[in-house]
This record gives sequence, structure tokens and C-alpha cells, in this order.
Amino acid sequence: MDWLRAPLAEQGRAIMAGLISPIDQAEAYLDAAAKHPYGSRIYARMTPERARKEAVAAHDRVKSGLRRSLLDGVAISWKDNVDSAGTPTEAGSQLLKGRTPDADAEILSHATGAGLVCLGKTHMTELAFSGLGLNPMTATPPNAYDPALAPGGSSSGAAVSVALGLAAAAIGTDTGGSIRLPAAWNGLVGFKPTHGAISGEGVVPLCLRFDTAGPIARTVEDCALLFSALTRGPEIDLSETPNRKLRLLVLEGIPFDGAREAPVAAFEDAVKRLEKAGAHISRATVPAVAEVFKLAGTVFAPEAYGIWREQIEASPELMYPLILERFRGGRDTLATDYVQAWIRLEQLRRDWAVAVAGYDAVIVPTAPLLPPDAEKLLADEDFFVTENLLALRNTRIGNFMGLPAITLPTGQPACGIMLMGRAGGDRALLVTAAEAEAALAA
Repeated sequence: MDWLRAPLAEQGRAIMAGLISPIDQAEAYLDAAAKHPYGSRIYARMTPERARKEAVAAHDRVKSGLRRSLLDGVAISWKDNVDSAGTPTEAGSQLLKGRTPDADAEILSHATGAGLVCLGKTHMTELAFSGLGLNPMTATPPNAYDPALAPGGSSSGAAVSVALGLAAAAIGTDTGGSIRLPAAWNGLVGFKPTHGAISGEGVVPLCLRFDTAGPIARTVEDCALLFSALTRGPEIDLSETPNRKLRLLVLEGIPFDGAREAPVAAFEDAVKRLEKAGAHISRATVPAVAEVFKLAGTVFAPEAYGIWREQIEASPELMYPLILERFRGGRDTLATDYVQAWIRLEQLRRDWAVAVAGYDAVIVPTAPLLPPDAEKLLADEDFFVTENLLALRNTRIGNFMGLPAITLPTGQPACGIMLMGRAGGDRALLVTAAEAEAALAA
């Protein structure tokens, strides 16, 4: 068996059974990343000394029967906006070149406490402000299906490190879709928890009122285990509601406007398989969705620009012009407009919760388009802007409404199906997603 491409949970069980060694597995990942032709485009920097030290400690705990968790000794990657002590954390930006934190981010500390091994930091889009995964200022990872295509972002290297067998799983961040989009475009599962469910301490921010970290992995079980590790919560029993019929709502309207044929066809095929497995499928629009998109320019960019204005305006030449333009899009928003937009957004979230209260999850295509050609995106600014907005359109619904959301592979390359749960209902959504995953695999 190719253990480098095995799910996180399977690796944990294999370590427990003595089938693989944490030391051998960490070395194999480090070697694979070093030798991979695109390794330097996926990892911003490796942490071999840390990985080896943590793997040896995990090996010793196995021998003494003192494993900390099922994940003890399993090696994962971290997006380069999660602080790691003594290792540069630059968030894909020349503005932060050489920035080296003194302490681990709280989530990395929690993961280390569960015994996970840190392999290194993965490339990302500049300050996490793009969904396409391109970063001409540092490096652009290849798409796992086709190196010529965009990998999806901003957690681009995170997703590709897993898809190409260079990490058992990865931790990314999501402000408007940056976990789910690269997961979908690289054939993986990506889970965005409810905002606030996971600590943001020590994570380089983009928009503090939307940012959240979360896992990218091969299975829902892997994501559930990592969610528990990052939050120091109990493991989630994914079979806690067996033999029930899922109640799923296909959100019509905006998620399908201008959507391309392939992702819609893959989504509808997945819906048919879920229905065949016993899920009850309804279809409806929710009026609140159309209105939240009118607020996008008032609630996202102004906060991002407010956080980064000083660094940006001190050295704007260090930024990719299209990302610089996105930040400066929030420069002239009035504080009164920002406050009023958030008041309205909170009401729309309440309206949404009432409209979807009877369902286990709301489902849409994760992305309404396939990964575009990377070189064309860089050569054509208008194409970059339109494709970026379309790529993130469906995932942003979950961020706007403050929901946990997860993408599952449909079985068609680079096409995902996204399930959105209730705010604060992260554990329930993971249980629902596990049932959907099983139905889609049947």
C-alpha cells in the first residue's frame, strides 16, 4: 500500500498496529517533497528538524503505549499564514519576508499536543486574498490534475501537498472559500468550520470577522479528527445517527447563474446518487442570498485594507497589482456604510437560519467552474478578475451566513459538492457529510 497517499486516519491506525513507523513515514514525506519536481512550488519551506524530532517522540510513545491520540505520529503540512516558532511565516507576501514568529499559533500548538508531526509550510496566495491559487510574487503550486491549471486558493499549496502525496493532510484557512475551493479543484475534502470555532491566535489575518482555519484531507473522518485536534475537543462519532434519511436542500438561483456545464453536471449526478441512497432532496431559492452579495464590497475589502493599509502603502511595489487593487478596493468605504452593512448582514443571517431550519444541509456545486489555465489568468487581467469572482461565488455563501461548510469530491475531476450546515453545528455537519460521503461512494 502507498501509505503516503493513505487517509490520515488509516495512517494513524497503521501506526497503532505497528504497520508503519512515524519516523519512516516522516522521512518518506520529507524525501518525497524534496524530490518532487514541483516540491519547491508546493512547500514554501520544510521543517525537517522539527518533523524528525516530533516523529521520534511519537515513535517512542508508540513503544511505551502512551500515544496521545489516533493521529499521534501522522505528518501534515501547514499553510504559510499559521505561525510556527522559529520558522518564517510570510503569508505568501513579500511584505512579510523574513517574518519569524517566536511561538506557534494556538492551533499548531494543539495539533502538536495531539502528536501530529509538522512537515513544513505551504505556499499560498498573497495575504490570502485570491481564490485562484496564483502567486507570481512567490510561487504558484500546480493543480494536482494538470500542472497547467490553477490550483485554487488561497490554501493552494496546502491542498496540492495532500493530493500529490506530500502530506497526510493539511491545515489551511478560509475567508471566502480558501479551504473548499482548492480542495475541490484537487479532488479532496475540505472543511470550513463555523467562524470562531477554531482559535485564530497566531494566524496571519485577512478579515478577522470571516477568517477561520480548517483541514484539507482525503476523507470526512480525517477532517473530523483534525477538527477535534485543533479544538482540543472530543472525537466525533460519525455514526451517531445511523439509518436516517438525510434532508438536503439544493439552493437554486445564484449558485447556478453563469455556472459551467461540467461542475453542474457533476453536482446533479451526485444529487441523484444521494437521492438513490435515500436522501430527501428539496429545491428552493432563499431571498437572503441575493442581498448578501450586494454587501460583499462593503464588508470584506474594507476590513482587509484596514488591517494591512500601513504595510501595503509603505511598499505597494512588493505586491502583485491585481491583489493590491483588491485591497485598495476597501480604501474609500465609509465607516457608517461598513457598520450598516454588518447590521444588515446579521439580520440576513437570521433570515437564512429560519429559511433552512428543516434541513440537515444546504447543497450547491462547490465551484461553478473548472480550474482555469494559469498562464491565461496571468496574461489577461480581466479574465483573472472575472474567474476569481466566479470561483469564490458559491463558497462565499457559507462565509456570508457564518456557517460551517464542507466540500466532497463528486467523482468527477475538480468538481465538488458543498454541504452547508447550521452556524455552530460543526459536529452535526461532519456527521451529515460522512453519510453523504458513504452514499456517493456506494
